[in-house]
Amino acid sequence: MYITVRDRPSSTDKAAASGASTRPPVGRVVIVLGVVSLLTDVSSESVSAILPLYLTMVVGLSPVAYGLIDGLYQGVSALVRLGGGWLSDASDRPKWVAFLGYGLSAVARIFLLFASGAAGIAAVVTADRIGKGIRTAPRDAMISTSTPSEHLGRAFGVHRMLDTIGAALGPLIAFGLLMLVPDGYSVVLVVSLAFALAGVALLGLLGPDVRARREQEKAAAPTPPPFKWRDLADRRLRPLLVVSGVLGLLTVGDGFIYLALLDHGGVNVSWFPLFYVGTNLAYLLLAVPIGRLSDRIGRARILVVGHLALVGAYLCSVLPTSTAAATVGTLALLGTFYAATDGVIAAIAGRLVPVQARTSGIAAAQTVVAVARMLASAGFGLLWFLLGPAVAMGTVAALLVVAVLAAATRISRLDGAEVTP
Repeated sequence: MYITVRDRPSSTDKAAASGASTRPPVGRVVIVLGVVSLLTDVSSESVSAILPLYLTMVVGLSPVAYGLIDGLYQGVSALVRLGGGWLSDASDRPKWVAFLGYGLSAVARIFLLFASGAAGIAAVVTADRIGKGIRTAPRDAMISTSTPSEHLGRAFGVHRMLDTIGAALGPLIAFGLLMLVPDGYSVVLVVSLAFALAGVALLGLLGPDVRARREQEKAAAPTPPPFKWRDLADRRLRPLLVVSGVLGLLTVGDGFIYLALLDHGGVNVSWFPLFYVGTNLAYLLLAVPIGRLSDRIGRARILVVGHLALVGAYLCSVLPTSTAAATVGTLALLGTFYAATDGVIAAIAGRLVPVQARTSGIAAAQTVVAVARMLASAGFGLLWFLLGPAVAMGTVAALLVVAVLAAATRISRLDGAEVTP
């Protein structure tokens, strides 16, 4: 006999059920962490928005070499995500583990002022991505712990909205500075460093110290056992890891999509950083509505179907349409894809493992995605070199449609749980 249960709450959720109704859907923790992410994204995106163009047209890297560096950018954080998650769960101090990650990324900005050439940039990118890998899961676990289960999609949507405001402002600031100070790359780097330090200071001084085990004690619930690695073998988490990994293998880096738009013709290269702004504006407008929709119809359903927007972005970037239509369509669809997937995967993973492994469960899902996307970028660079941008994009789009259809068969297992008597 099988009983289907939708969004089965964790032990923490059950313990806190009596007080959940008095907790706001989006609390102070979400807002503070969102502003920290906003400041940090202004810092990182003001630099990363110009890297694809700089590396391919100034440094002169081939698509294959750029694919390797883009893969490094996408996936190096995976090397430390589980370590950051483990440290957060073991110490029950997610705020300070996240602080360590934000601090490392800020230090990387200092060294970026002196980096030159592809090797130096790659080293700084590595340090920055390691910092991101350390901080992401503890930060998301703080949001998950402080938010009622029925409002998780909205809370992550609000956080990602604030995060995306920073991601949109960063390229705009870089574009404006370079318009005012031609070749003023050092000015952009100094401004980037200032925003990074402001984010670290805000988290350290005003960030709430949310701790899952302490919250459970406040709710008069039994203290959960210490974290064990086998907690990550929970049968509810495995389908998410498989689905995320397969879809991630067909998710190429944004830089390739934007370079395909340039190859489309009719776009001045000086406007390249604004591609990031367009994508982030679409994300900004859709993050909260899609997050709320995921709370109503199922987060896994939104996660899987959202990849169809990525298929559309691939095709828009290379189909023989007008330049304006191709650009607007690509950026809008890419922003829709991120709104449907970025925060949703953390919201799903945080409720599929025991409370003592919440941060590590989120980290495990994010690690699978990061590694898969790293391989996707490296592989797509080779595919671009061999087949050209149009055929390469079309091939990946077709494969992604097949993967979405296969992943759709797993939606019910992720949005619910089967319990045997």
